[in-house]
Formats: sequence, C-alpha cells, structure tokens
Amino acid sequence: MFKHFGGSLIFTVVALALGGWYGWELTGTVDGALGILWICAVLAVLEVSLSFDNAAVNASVLKDMDPVWQRRFLTWGIAIAVFGMRIVFPLVIVMIAASLGPVEALKLAINDPEQYERILNGAHVGLMGFGGAFLGMVGLKYFFDADKEVDWIAAIERPLARVADIEAVSIGIVLLGTYLTSLMLSDADALTFFIAAIAGLLTFIGVEIVNHVLEAPVATTGQVAKAGLGAFLYLEVLDASFSFDGVIGAFALSNNLFIIAIGLGIGAMFVRSMTIFLVKQGTLSEYRYLEHGAFYAILALAVIMYVNTFQHIPEVVTGLIGAVLIGIAFWSSVRWNKANPDGAEEAEATT
Repeated sequence: MFKHFGGSLIFTVVALALGGWYGWELTGTVDGALGILWICAVLAVLEVSLSFDNAAVNASVLKDMDPVWQRRFLTWGIAIAVFGMRIVFPLVIVMIAASLGPVEALKLAINDPEQYERILNGAHVGLMGFGGAFLGMVGLKYFFDADKEVDWIAAIERPLARVADIEAVSIGIVLLGTYLTSLMLSDADALTFFIAAIAGLLTFIGVEIVNHVLEAPVATTGQVAKAGLGAFLYLEVLDASFSFDGVIGAFALSNNLFIIAIGLGIGAMFVRSMTIFLVKQGTLSEYRYLEHGAFYAILALAVIMYVNTFQHIPEVVTGLIGAVLIGIAFWSSVRWNKANPDGAEEAEATT
C-alpha cells in the first residue's frame, strides 16, 4: 500500500507543513496557523471525495494505454493537475474575465482576494457548461456501446446498447439537456452557458479526432481510444472537467490562492495514487461493476453541473453521490464474485 500511496503521504506532510508555515506568516498566531492548516486538510478531503470517480475512470483508460504514455500521464499529468489546474487555471480565468495580464492577475489574487473570488465566481456558469457537456459525453459514450459485454443495471443499459448504432445520439442528449438548462437562466447567462457547453462538446469530439488521426485503429468499448497522445489529452481534459467543481467550491472555505492550491494539490496527488493503485492491482477487472459505478457517477456529476447553474448543490452532496454510486457498484461486484467464484478467478487471471 505504501508503494502506491507513499509519495502522496510524503507530499501531504510537506504541503501541510507549508500550509502551517504560511498560516503563521499570514496571521502571526498559533490559532491562525492551525486554522489555515485545518482549511488545507478539509480542502484535501473534499477534493478526494469529489474525485474518486475520476480515479476510477482514469484507471479504465490508463490500463490499456501504451506503457510510455502511462508513465507520461502519471508524471506530467501530476504537474498539470497540481500546478496547472489548481493555480494557473483560476488565474487564466481571471485574466480572461477581467482582461488582465498574468502578473496583474497574480497581484490581484494576492492583494485583493475578495475581488479575485468575485471574478472567478462570475465564470461559474461557463465552467459548469463546459465541464457538464464534456463529462456528459464521456458518460453517455460508455453506455451507448453495442459491444459492451457486461451490464450492471440491465434495465437501463441494455436499451441504451440497442440504440448505440444511431449516429450522434449522445450529442443529441447533451444538446437537449443544454437547451433545457438554458431555459432556467437569464438571457446573458443562457448565452454564456450555451457557448461553453458547445465548447465542451467540440472538445470531446476534437479529442476523438486526434485519437483517430494519430493512433492506429484499436478496439474500444465505446470509449475514446486508449493509447498515445489522444488518450493523454482525453485524460487531461477529463481531469480538468472534474476539477471545476472543486476549484469553485474551494472558495466557500478560503479565497486565498495559495491555501486552495495546497489543499487541492494534496487531493490531486491522492487521486493520482488511487489511479495507479487501481491499474496495478487490476481492481477494475476484479470487481466487474466498479467501472460502471464510476461512469454513472460521471453522468450524475454532469447533471449536477448543469443544475448548479441555477440551483446551488453543496459540494459535500456532490461527493457523496459519487461515493455512494461507486460503493454500491463495489458491493454488487463482491456479491457477483461470491455467486460466481469461477468467473471471478478467470477475470483475475486475465488481469
């Protein structure tokens, strides 16, 4: 276990020590330092709870990737997730929204965190539109698959598989959901939401195009091809989409850029460790419905992102929904393994 999570544990100790030191420098009191340390820890737990389904989906793609690109994702991907999405990405949003340069945006985050928070929260509708549309396509693509061999909730999944050959059915569902959601918003927000959702949809299609252009054709189970540059880009966009909720939700606890980066960075490291653990242990193959639970959680998160544009849903609820779905899928897998010991052993041997 330490082999997989040791790096994250060491990073956590260093990051929390940095958070405590920063709290002391910021407040000059023990209580202040402990308060900031507590916020960092809560943000880390929040990020992990929101992102376990992310780790499961990452593992489902990563296990079939080329080993070279596996290593690149688990090294470069960590830097992009921790530094890029938790520090640079919020600054880029503020730069675009307020027409600021990178230095000015950083100064704003340091010197006027309240204004920085207001600007970032102003981009909430667009972020939810982009992330919801992209994740919606990821989830629907998994279930609209005529070649998918294992069904967890057959009453739902088998009818979807039967119509999987209908072109662009997933796109149609996402567009319908986007239109219905836009009706709940003001005209200005509706336009922003619609443009962002279309951008998320086009990004998903673009990543699929990159796969087909750069990689040799490979058999898939209704997901994006799992090899090379295309899969790497797919995983990075997927991680970004999962991060939107956590980055925005973090401002409920703190509007300090560095405190948020420390807390969410710890969470991101554990998500990467969970991904490695699931791949190396063959957990997805051993527990046949775990992958299904992760993709149901993705669809739930996509719906929540859309709903969040007009009705706030607490991040704790979002995390619990994903955890419950994956937990039920795990429990169902254990029950199936007990009822079918030969099948479970065969799956483990294949892994």
